[in-house]
Amino acid sequence: MITPPDTLPYRHVLTLPAMGSAVRIARETAEQVLTEWGVGPRVPCRDPALLILSELVANSVRHAAVLSPNVTVAFAGGPDTFAFGVHDRHPYRPALFASAGTAPGRGLATVMELTHGLGGTAVVRGDVDEGGKSIWITLPLQRSGRSRER
Repeated sequence: MITPPDTLPYRHVLTLPAMGSAVRIARETAEQVLTEWGVGPRVPCRDPALLILSELVANSVRHAAVLSPNVTVAFAGGPDTFAFGVHDRHPYRPALFASAGTAPGRGLATVMELTHGLGGTAVVRGDVDEGGKSIWITLPLQRSGRSRER
């Protein structure tokens, strides 16, 4: 069972200008956060999580920057779960589907396929004022057989 992000004990929040460098900075920050939380490079979901994060931040920069000058990434973690949400202030809420064969939204389809393949979940949460949204990804931290890393 995956722990909901709201109940996870570890937290880190990063707000960046909605520009191309946000993708690199968000990914580097995620790598640092995961390492600090004991989630090393041998944990199976680590690299796919970084790819998913990069795609979501890139989507916010590419599609929401006109209405959202910033993108915020919230990280949450616990002993068996890593979650992150990418927030922007564009009101459009994309459909989350798992068919990469569909022309528009192929990046989100890849995100969904990776997320589901890892046993994770994805959800779009609208802001209370309907002026923005967050896409939250929650992944289980499967332990590798030879490593003590989470």
